[in-house]
Amino acid sequence: MNLYPAFGLLLVDDEPSFLRSLSIALERSGGINHLHRCEDSRQVMDILARENIGLVTLDLTMPHLSGEALLRRIVEEHPDVGVIVISGLNQVETAVDCIKHGAFDYFVKTDEQSRLIEGIKRAIRLQELRQENQELRRRFLNDTLEHPEAFADIVTDDKGMRSVFQYLESVAPSGQPLLIGGESGVGKELIARAAHALSGRPGPLVCVNAAGLDDGVFADTLFGHEKGAFTGADRPRAGMVEQAAEGTLFLDEIGDLNPASQVKLLRLLQEGEYYPLGSDRPKRARARIVVATHHDLEARQRAGDFRKDLYYRLRTHQVWIPPLRRRRGDIPLLLDHFLAEAADELGKPRPTYPPELPVLLANHPFPGNVRELRAMAYDAMSVHRSRTLSMEVFRRAIEPGHPAPEPPDTCDERHVFAPDEPLPTLHEVADLLVREAMHRAEGNQSIASRLLGISQPALSKRLKKLREAGSEPL
Repeated sequence: MNLYPAFGLLLVDDEPSFLRSLSIALERSGGINHLHRCEDSRQVMDILARENIGLVTLDLTMPHLSGEALLRRIVEEHPDVGVIVISGLNQVETAVDCIKHGAFDYFVKTDEQSRLIEGIKRAIRLQELRQENQELRRRFLNDTLEHPEAFADIVTDDKGMRSVFQYLESVAPSGQPLLIGGESGVGKELIARAAHALSGRPGPLVCVNAAGLDDGVFADTLFGHEKGAFTGADRPRAGMVEQAAEGTLFLDEIGDLNPASQVKLLRLLQEGEYYPLGSDRPKRARARIVVATHHDLEARQRAGDFRKDLYYRLRTHQVWIPPLRRRRGDIPLLLDHFLAEAADELGKPRPTYPPELPVLLANHPFPGNVRELRAMAYDAMSVHRSRTLSMEVFRRAIEPGHPAPEPPDTCDERHVFAPDEPLPTLHEVADLLVREAMHRAEGNQSIASRLLGISQPALSKRLKKLREAGSEPL
Protein backbone atom coordinates (compact mmCIF):
# COMPACT_ATOMS: atom_id res chain seq x y z
CA MET A 1 0.00 0.00 0.00
CA ASN A 2 1.31 3.46 -0.84
CA LEU A 3 1.71 5.39 2.37
CA TYR A 4 3.53 8.54 1.27
CA PRO A 5 4.04 9.57 4.91
CA ALA A 6 3.81 13.24 5.74
CA PHE A 7 7.18 12.91 7.46
CA GLY A 8 10.58 11.42 6.72
CA LEU A 9 11.75 7.94 7.75
CA LEU A 10 15.34 7.80 9.05
CA LEU A 11 17.16 4.46 8.70
CA VAL A 12 20.18 4.18 11.04
CA ASP A 13 22.68 1.33 10.72
CA ASP A 14 26.45 1.07 10.32
CA GLU A 15 26.04 -1.57 7.58
CA PRO A 16 25.56 0.18 4.18
CA SER A 17 24.36 -3.05 2.55
CA PHE A 18 21.51 -3.45 5.08
CA LEU A 19 20.47 0.19 4.65
CA ARG A 20 20.42 -0.22 0.87
CA SER A 21 18.37 -3.44 0.90
CA LEU A 22 15.89 -2.05 3.44
CA SER A 23 15.43 1.14 1.39
CA ILE A 24 14.73 -0.85 -1.79
CA ALA A 25 12.25 -3.11 0.04
CA LEU A 26 10.37 -0.12 1.49
CA GLU A 27 10.14 1.58 -1.90
CA ARG A 28 9.05 -1.56 -3.76
CA SER A 29 6.61 -3.08 -1.30
CA GLY A 30 5.30 0.00 0.44
CA GLY A 31 5.82 2.86 -1.99
CA ILE A 32 7.67 4.63 0.85
CA ASN A 33 10.30 6.88 -0.70
CA HIS A 34 10.67 9.75 1.79
CA LEU A 35 13.77 8.07 3.23
CA HIS A 36 16.95 9.27 4.94
CA ARG A 37 19.91 6.95 5.59
CA CYS A 38 22.57 7.36 8.24
CA GLU A 39 25.63 5.12 8.79
CA ASP A 40 27.19 7.19 11.60
CA SER A 41 25.20 7.23 14.85
CA ARG A 42 26.87 10.52 15.88
CA GLN A 43 24.97 12.35 13.09
CA VAL A 44 21.49 11.16 14.08
CA MET A 45 20.60 14.00 16.47
CA ASP A 46 21.70 16.63 13.94
CA ILE A 47 19.50 15.03 11.27
CA LEU A 48 16.51 14.98 13.63
CA ALA A 49 17.02 18.67 14.42
CA ARG A 50 17.30 19.57 10.73
CA GLU A 51 14.76 17.32 8.96
CA ASN A 52 11.07 16.56 9.44
CA ILE A 53 11.53 12.99 10.71
CA GLY A 54 8.60 11.07 12.17
CA LEU A 55 10.04 7.57 12.51
CA VAL A 56 13.52 6.12 13.08
CA THR A 57 14.69 2.53 12.57
CA LEU A 58 17.66 2.10 14.90
CA ASP A 59 20.37 -0.59 14.98
CA LEU A 60 21.44 -1.40 18.54
CA THR A 61 25.05 -2.42 17.95
CA MET A 62 26.96 0.49 16.37
CA PRO A 63 30.38 2.09 16.95
CA HIS A 64 30.77 5.52 18.57
CA LEU A 65 27.23 5.81 20.00
CA SER A 66 25.18 2.71 20.78
CA GLY A 67 21.57 2.27 19.75
CA GLU A 68 20.42 2.12 23.37
CA ALA A 69 22.08 5.46 24.15
CA LEU A 70 20.57 6.98 21.01
CA LEU A 71 17.12 5.64 21.92
CA ARG A 72 17.22 7.43 25.28
CA ARG A 73 18.33 10.73 23.69
CA ILE A 74 15.66 10.56 20.96
CA VAL A 75 12.89 9.83 23.47
CA GLU A 76 14.07 12.67 25.70
CA GLU A 77 14.73 15.35 23.07
CA HIS A 78 12.24 14.32 20.35
CA PRO A 79 9.33 12.59 22.12
CA ASP A 80 7.10 12.87 19.04
CA VAL A 81 9.47 10.75 16.92
CA GLY A 82 8.74 7.01 16.90
CA VAL A 83 11.62 4.54 17.16
CA ILE A 84 11.78 0.95 15.89
CA VAL A 85 14.78 -1.00 17.18
CA ILE A 86 16.44 -3.50 14.82
CA SER A 87 19.02 -5.78 16.41
CA GLY A 88 21.25 -8.54 15.17
CA LEU A 89 20.60 -10.43 18.40
CA ASN A 90 17.40 -12.12 19.49
CA GLN A 91 17.48 -11.16 23.16
CA VAL A 92 14.15 -10.94 24.99
CA GLU A 93 15.58 -8.99 27.90
CA THR A 94 17.10 -6.37 25.59
CA ALA A 95 13.83 -6.08 23.65
CA VAL A 96 11.87 -5.54 26.86
CA ASP A 97 14.32 -2.85 28.01
CA CYS A 98 14.01 -1.03 24.67
CA ILE A 99 10.20 -1.05 24.84
CA LYS A 100 10.38 0.22 28.45
CA HIS A 101 12.61 3.09 27.32
CA GLY A 102 10.12 4.19 24.66
CA ALA A 103 10.77 2.11 21.53
CA PHE A 104 7.67 1.48 19.41
CA ASP A 105 8.73 -2.02 18.36
CA TYR A 106 11.69 -4.44 18.27
CA PHE A 107 12.78 -6.64 15.36
CA VAL A 108 15.64 -9.06 14.76
CA LYS A 109 17.55 -8.75 11.48
CA THR A 110 17.22 -12.47 10.86
CA ASP A 111 13.40 -12.20 10.87
CA GLU A 112 11.58 -12.30 7.56
CA GLN A 113 11.92 -8.93 5.87
CA SER A 114 8.16 -8.81 5.21
CA ARG A 115 7.53 -8.74 8.98
CA LEU A 116 9.84 -5.75 9.35
CA ILE A 117 8.20 -3.92 6.42
CA GLU A 118 4.73 -4.51 7.85
CA GLY A 119 5.92 -3.31 11.25
CA ILE A 120 7.27 -0.10 9.71
CA LYS A 121 4.00 0.45 7.82
CA ARG A 122 2.04 -0.03 11.02
CA ALA A 123 4.28 2.43 12.86
CA ILE A 124 3.87 5.01 10.07
CA ARG A 125 0.08 4.76 10.25
CA LEU A 126 0.08 5.18 14.03
CA GLN A 127 2.54 8.09 13.88
CA GLU A 128 0.41 9.84 11.25
CA LEU A 129 -2.70 9.26 13.34
CA ARG A 130 -1.01 10.73 16.41
CA GLN A 131 0.22 13.76 14.47
CA GLU A 132 -3.21 14.30 12.93
CA ASN A 133 -4.91 14.10 16.34
CA GLN A 134 -2.49 16.64 17.79
CA GLU A 135 -2.96 18.96 14.81
CA LEU A 136 -6.73 18.57 14.88
CA ARG A 137 -6.85 19.31 18.61
CA ARG A 138 -4.73 22.42 18.12
CA ARG A 139 -6.91 23.73 15.28
CA PHE A 140 -10.16 23.13 17.17
CA LEU A 141 -8.88 24.73 20.37
CA ASN A 142 -7.55 27.77 18.49
CA ASP A 143 -10.42 27.73 15.94
CA THR A 144 -7.95 28.44 13.15
CA LEU A 145 -7.67 27.78 9.44
CA GLU A 146 -4.12 28.07 8.18
CA HIS A 147 -5.00 27.79 4.49
CA PRO A 148 -8.43 29.41 3.98
CA GLU A 149 -7.57 30.00 0.31
CA ALA A 150 -7.98 26.26 -0.31
CA PHE A 151 -11.70 26.63 0.51
CA ALA A 152 -12.30 29.82 -1.51
CA ASP A 153 -14.71 28.06 -3.89
CA ILE A 154 -16.91 26.80 -1.04
CA VAL A 155 -19.41 29.49 0.01
CA THR A 156 -20.28 28.97 3.66
CA ASP A 157 -20.33 30.57 7.08
CA ASP A 158 -21.46 27.42 8.88
CA LYS A 159 -19.65 26.15 11.99
CA GLY A 160 -20.09 22.53 10.92
CA MET A 161 -18.43 23.25 7.58
CA ARG A 162 -15.59 25.06 9.34
CA SER A 163 -15.00 21.94 11.43
CA VAL A 164 -14.81 19.94 8.19
CA PHE A 165 -12.22 22.40 6.86
CA GLN A 166 -10.13 22.10 10.03
CA TYR A 167 -10.22 18.31 9.81
CA LEU A 168 -9.17 18.41 6.14
CA GLU A 169 -6.21 20.63 6.98
CA SER A 170 -5.14 18.09 9.60
CA VAL A 171 -5.33 14.99 7.37
CA ALA A 172 -4.45 16.51 3.97
CA PRO A 173 -0.73 15.59 4.09
CA SER A 174 -1.55 11.93 4.76
CA GLY A 175 -1.24 9.35 2.01
CA GLN A 176 -4.15 7.34 3.41
CA PRO A 177 -7.51 7.29 1.57
CA LEU A 178 -10.09 9.97 2.31
CA LEU A 179 -13.82 9.15 2.28
CA ILE A 180 -16.23 12.05 1.67
CA GLY A 181 -19.87 11.37 2.52
CA GLY A 182 -22.96 13.46 2.06
CA GLU A 183 -26.21 13.74 0.14
CA SER A 184 -26.24 14.45 -3.58
CA GLY A 185 -25.63 18.09 -4.37
CA VAL A 186 -23.78 19.12 -1.18
CA GLY A 187 -20.49 19.78 -3.00
CA LYS A 188 -18.38 16.67 -2.39
CA GLU A 189 -16.18 17.35 -5.42
CA LEU A 190 -15.36 20.83 -4.09
CA ILE A 191 -14.23 19.18 -0.85
CA ALA A 192 -12.05 16.76 -2.83
CA ARG A 193 -10.49 19.68 -4.71
CA ALA A 194 -9.77 21.45 -1.43
CA ALA A 195 -8.16 18.29 0.00
CA HIS A 196 -5.95 18.02 -3.09
CA ALA A 197 -4.92 21.68 -2.86
CA LEU A 198 -4.06 21.28 0.83
CA SER A 199 -1.99 18.15 0.20
CA GLY A 200 0.62 20.09 -1.75
CA ARG A 201 1.05 17.16 -4.14
CA PRO A 202 2.75 18.17 -7.39
CA GLY A 203 0.56 15.93 -9.56
CA PRO A 204 -2.94 16.72 -10.85
CA LEU A 205 -6.39 15.99 -9.47
CA VAL A 206 -8.05 13.40 -11.73
CA CYS A 207 -11.80 12.83 -11.29
CA VAL A 208 -13.71 9.66 -12.21
CA ASN A 209 -17.44 9.08 -11.71
CA ALA A 210 -17.79 5.41 -10.85
CA ALA A 211 -21.60 5.33 -11.15
CA GLY A 212 -22.81 3.04 -13.92
CA LEU A 213 -19.35 1.70 -14.88
CA ASP A 214 -19.30 -2.04 -15.52
CA ASP A 215 -16.21 -3.96 -14.44
CA GLY A 216 -14.47 -3.88 -17.82
CA VAL A 217 -14.95 -0.15 -18.31
CA PHE A 218 -13.92 0.51 -14.70
CA ALA A 219 -10.67 -1.44 -15.11
CA ASP A 220 -9.86 0.20 -18.45
CA THR A 221 -10.67 3.68 -17.10
CA LEU A 222 -8.53 3.33 -13.99
CA PHE A 223 -5.70 1.08 -15.15
CA GLY A 224 -5.50 1.67 -18.90
CA HIS A 225 -4.54 -0.98 -21.43
CA GLU A 226 -1.74 -2.23 -23.62
CA LYS A 227 -1.90 -2.30 -27.41
CA GLY A 228 -3.92 -5.31 -28.57
CA ALA A 229 -5.48 -5.92 -25.14
CA PHE A 230 -8.91 -6.15 -26.81
CA THR A 231 -10.55 -5.50 -30.16
CA GLY A 232 -10.05 -1.87 -31.07
CA ALA A 233 -7.08 -1.32 -28.73
CA ASP A 234 -4.83 -0.01 -31.50
CA ARG A 235 -2.48 1.79 -29.14
CA PRO A 236 -1.65 1.70 -25.42
CA ARG A 237 -3.55 4.08 -23.14
CA ALA A 238 -2.59 5.29 -19.69
CA GLY A 239 -5.32 4.88 -17.09
CA MET A 240 -6.51 7.49 -14.61
CA VAL A 241 -4.27 6.07 -11.86
CA GLU A 242 -1.21 6.77 -13.99
CA GLN A 243 -2.50 10.17 -15.08
CA ALA A 244 -2.92 11.13 -11.41
CA ALA A 245 0.67 10.16 -10.53
CA GLU A 246 2.05 12.22 -7.62
CA GLY A 247 -1.42 13.79 -7.35
CA THR A 248 -4.91 12.75 -6.30
CA LEU A 249 -7.35 10.29 -7.87
CA PHE A 250 -10.94 11.22 -6.97
CA LEU A 251 -13.53 8.45 -7.39
CA ASP A 252 -17.06 9.81 -7.10
CA GLU A 253 -20.15 7.68 -6.34
CA ILE A 254 -17.98 4.85 -5.02
CA GLY A 255 -21.01 3.24 -3.36
CA ASP A 256 -22.31 2.19 -6.79
CA LEU A 257 -19.28 0.03 -7.67
CA ASN A 258 -20.12 -3.56 -8.61
CA PRO A 259 -18.49 -6.41 -6.59
CA ALA A 260 -15.84 -7.24 -9.21
CA SER A 261 -14.69 -3.61 -9.39
CA GLN A 262 -14.61 -3.44 -5.60
CA VAL A 263 -12.06 -6.27 -5.58
CA LYS A 264 -9.83 -4.40 -8.05
CA LEU A 265 -10.00 -1.20 -6.00
CA LEU A 266 -9.19 -3.13 -2.82
CA ARG A 267 -6.08 -4.61 -4.42
CA LEU A 268 -5.00 -1.15 -5.56
CA LEU A 269 -5.31 0.15 -1.99
CA GLN A 270 -3.69 -2.90 -0.34
CA GLU A 271 -0.81 -3.55 -2.70
CA GLY A 272 -0.30 -0.11 -4.18
CA GLU A 273 0.01 -1.64 -7.65
CA TYR A 274 -2.20 -2.53 -10.61
CA TYR A 275 -2.10 -4.28 -13.98
CA PRO A 276 -3.11 -2.45 -17.19
CA LEU A 277 -5.40 -4.60 -19.32
CA GLY A 278 -3.36 -6.97 -21.45
CA SER A 279 -0.21 -6.61 -19.32
CA ASP A 280 1.42 -9.13 -16.96
CA ARG A 281 3.73 -6.52 -15.42
CA PRO A 282 2.39 -4.51 -12.49
CA LYS A 283 2.71 -0.75 -12.21
CA ARG A 284 3.18 1.14 -8.98
CA ALA A 285 0.35 3.53 -8.04
CA ARG A 286 1.66 6.94 -6.99
CA ALA A 287 -1.60 8.79 -6.37
CA ARG A 288 -3.58 9.39 -3.22
CA ILE A 289 -7.12 7.98 -3.37
CA VAL A 290 -10.07 10.20 -2.42
CA VAL A 291 -13.58 8.74 -2.74
CA ALA A 292 -17.08 10.12 -2.31
CA THR A 293 -20.55 8.65 -1.99
CA HIS A 294 -24.09 9.65 -1.09
CA HIS A 295 -24.75 6.11 0.19
CA ASP A 296 -24.40 4.94 3.78
CA LEU A 297 -21.47 2.57 3.15
CA GLU A 298 -21.69 1.07 6.62
CA ALA A 299 -25.30 0.07 6.00
CA ARG A 300 -24.42 -1.24 2.53
CA GLN A 301 -21.59 -3.41 3.85
CA ARG A 302 -23.89 -4.80 6.55
CA ALA A 303 -26.38 -5.67 3.82
CA GLY A 304 -23.65 -7.40 1.80
CA ASP A 305 -23.68 -4.85 -1.06
CA PHE A 306 -20.25 -3.41 -0.27
CA ARG A 307 -17.12 -5.28 0.77
CA LYS A 308 -16.34 -4.93 4.47
CA ASP A 309 -12.56 -5.01 3.92
CA LEU A 310 -12.79 -2.28 1.27
CA TYR A 311 -15.01 -0.16 3.51
CA TYR A 312 -12.50 -0.30 6.36
CA ARG A 313 -9.67 0.56 3.96
CA LEU A 314 -11.54 3.61 2.70
CA ARG A 315 -12.68 4.99 6.05
CA THR A 316 -9.20 5.71 7.47
CA HIS A 317 -10.02 9.41 7.12
CA GLN A 318 -13.61 10.45 6.53
CA VAL A 319 -15.72 13.60 6.50
CA TRP A 320 -19.47 14.07 6.21
CA ILE A 321 -20.81 17.20 4.52
CA PRO A 322 -24.01 18.47 6.17
CA PRO A 323 -27.03 19.01 3.86
CA LEU A 324 -28.21 22.54 3.12
CA ARG A 325 -31.29 22.18 5.34
CA ARG A 326 -28.92 21.82 8.32
CA ARG A 327 -27.01 24.99 7.49
CA ARG A 328 -29.78 27.39 6.55
CA GLY A 329 -27.60 30.36 7.41
CA ASP A 330 -25.69 29.64 4.19
CA ILE A 331 -28.77 30.07 1.98
CA PRO A 332 -28.55 33.91 1.62
CA LEU A 333 -24.79 33.67 0.97
CA LEU A 334 -25.24 30.99 -1.68
CA LEU A 335 -28.18 32.84 -3.24
CA ASP A 336 -26.11 36.02 -3.64
CA HIS A 337 -23.20 34.02 -5.01
CA PHE A 338 -25.22 32.09 -7.59
CA LEU A 339 -27.21 35.15 -8.71
CA ALA A 340 -23.98 37.08 -9.24
CA GLU A 341 -22.44 34.12 -11.05
CA ALA A 342 -25.50 33.71 -13.29
CA ALA A 343 -25.71 37.45 -14.00
CA ASP A 344 -22.07 37.56 -15.10
CA GLU A 345 -22.51 34.47 -17.26
CA LEU A 346 -25.70 35.80 -18.90
CA GLY A 347 -24.34 39.33 -19.31
CA LYS A 348 -27.03 40.90 -17.10
CA PRO A 349 -26.75 43.39 -14.23
CA ARG A 350 -26.77 41.84 -10.79
CA PRO A 351 -30.32 42.10 -9.41
CA THR A 352 -31.80 42.89 -6.06
CA TYR A 353 -34.45 40.58 -4.69
CA PRO A 354 -37.40 40.94 -2.32
CA PRO A 355 -36.52 40.47 1.36
CA GLU A 356 -39.19 37.75 1.51
CA LEU A 357 -37.15 35.52 -0.82
CA PRO A 358 -34.59 34.25 1.75
CA VAL A 359 -37.47 33.57 4.14
CA LEU A 360 -39.23 31.53 1.46
CA LEU A 361 -36.05 29.55 0.72
CA ALA A 362 -35.24 28.98 4.40
CA ASN A 363 -38.48 27.03 4.79
CA HIS A 364 -37.71 24.72 1.86
CA PRO A 365 -36.03 21.35 2.71
CA PHE A 366 -33.80 21.44 -0.42
CA PRO A 367 -33.64 17.72 -1.23
CA GLY A 368 -31.21 18.63 -4.03
CA ASN A 369 -29.08 20.72 -1.65
CA VAL A 370 -26.71 23.36 -3.03
CA ARG A 371 -27.13 22.08 -6.58
CA GLU A 372 -30.89 22.68 -6.37
CA LEU A 373 -30.45 26.26 -5.13
CA ARG A 374 -27.98 26.96 -7.93
CA ALA A 375 -30.47 25.68 -10.53
CA MET A 376 -33.19 27.94 -9.07
CA ALA A 377 -30.93 31.00 -9.18
CA TYR A 378 -29.87 30.37 -12.78
CA ASP A 379 -33.48 29.76 -13.86
CA ALA A 380 -34.61 32.99 -12.19
CA MET A 381 -31.82 34.98 -13.83
CA SER A 382 -32.59 33.55 -17.28
CA VAL A 383 -36.10 35.09 -17.22
CA HIS A 384 -35.15 38.19 -15.21
CA ARG A 385 -35.98 41.51 -16.93
CA SER A 386 -36.46 44.23 -14.30
CA ARG A 387 -34.32 45.57 -11.46
CA THR A 388 -35.85 43.38 -8.79
CA LEU A 389 -35.82 39.61 -9.15
CA SER A 390 -39.22 37.95 -9.34
CA MET A 391 -40.06 35.31 -6.75
CA GLU A 392 -42.29 33.39 -9.18
CA VAL A 393 -39.55 31.05 -10.40
CA PHE A 394 -38.66 30.10 -6.81
CA ARG A 395 -42.32 29.65 -5.85
CA ARG A 396 -42.91 27.33 -8.80
CA ALA A 397 -39.85 25.24 -7.88
CA ILE A 398 -40.79 25.03 -4.21
CA GLU A 399 -44.58 24.75 -4.65
CA PRO A 400 -45.32 22.40 -7.59
CA GLY A 401 -48.98 23.54 -7.70
CA HIS A 402 -48.09 27.22 -7.96
CA PRO A 403 -49.42 28.59 -11.28
CA ALA A 404 -46.97 29.84 -13.86
CA PRO A 405 -47.23 33.54 -14.74
CA GLU A 406 -49.38 34.44 -17.72
CA PRO A 407 -47.34 34.79 -20.90
CA PRO A 408 -47.10 38.36 -22.18
CA ASP A 409 -49.42 39.45 -24.94
CA THR A 410 -47.29 39.14 -28.06
CA CYS A 411 -49.85 40.28 -30.62
CA ASP A 412 -47.98 43.52 -31.17
CA GLU A 413 -45.22 44.11 -28.67
CA ARG A 414 -44.42 47.52 -30.16
CA HIS A 415 -47.62 49.11 -28.81
CA VAL A 416 -47.63 49.84 -25.09
CA PHE A 417 -50.85 51.90 -25.41
CA ALA A 418 -53.76 51.40 -27.77
CA PRO A 419 -52.94 53.10 -31.08
CA ASP A 420 -56.41 54.65 -31.42
CA GLU A 421 -56.32 56.30 -27.96
CA PRO A 422 -54.54 59.55 -26.99
CA LEU A 423 -51.26 59.13 -25.08
CA PRO A 424 -51.39 59.72 -21.31
CA THR A 425 -49.51 62.65 -19.77
CA LEU A 426 -46.22 62.08 -17.93
CA HIS A 427 -48.00 62.60 -14.59
CA GLU A 428 -50.55 59.95 -15.53
CA VAL A 429 -47.77 57.51 -16.56
CA ALA A 430 -46.07 58.11 -13.22
CA ASP A 431 -49.31 57.32 -11.40
CA LEU A 432 -49.68 54.13 -13.45
CA LEU A 433 -46.13 53.02 -12.51
CA VAL A 434 -46.78 53.70 -8.82
CA ARG A 435 -49.97 51.62 -8.89
CA GLU A 436 -48.21 48.76 -10.68
CA ALA A 437 -45.27 48.81 -8.27
CA MET A 438 -47.58 48.78 -5.24
CA HIS A 439 -49.51 45.90 -6.79
CA ARG A 440 -46.36 43.84 -7.39
CA ALA A 441 -45.08 44.62 -3.90
CA GLU A 442 -48.45 43.63 -2.40
CA GLY A 443 -48.71 46.99 -0.68
CA ASN A 444 -45.16 47.01 0.76
CA GLN A 445 -43.82 50.54 0.22
CA SER A 446 -40.20 49.54 0.86
CA ILE A 447 -40.26 46.95 -1.92
CA ALA A 448 -42.26 49.23 -4.25
CA SER A 449 -39.74 52.06 -3.85
CA ARG A 450 -36.94 49.71 -4.87
CA LEU A 451 -38.94 48.54 -7.88
CA LEU A 452 -39.37 52.17 -8.98
CA GLY A 453 -35.82 53.19 -8.17
CA ILE A 454 -36.90 56.07 -5.94
CA SER A 455 -36.63 56.75 -2.22
CA GLN A 456 -39.35 55.63 0.12
CA PRO A 457 -40.17 59.26 1.20
CA ALA A 458 -40.65 60.18 -2.48
CA LEU A 459 -42.98 57.24 -2.96
CA SER A 460 -44.96 58.16 0.19
CA LYS A 461 -45.36 61.70 -1.13
CA ARG A 462 -46.69 60.39 -4.47
CA LEU A 463 -49.11 58.01 -2.72
CA LYS A 464 -50.42 60.86 -0.56
CA LYS A 465 -51.17 62.92 -3.68
CA LEU A 466 -53.00 59.97 -5.24
CA ARG A 467 -55.18 59.59 -2.16
CA GLU A 468 -55.87 63.32 -2.00
CA ALA A 469 -56.99 63.14 -5.64
CA GLY A 470 -59.38 60.34 -4.66
CA SER A 471 -57.45 57.63 -6.47
CA GLU A 472 -56.45 54.51 -4.50
CA PRO A 473 -52.99 53.16 -5.38
CA LEU A 474 -54.13 49.54 -5.09
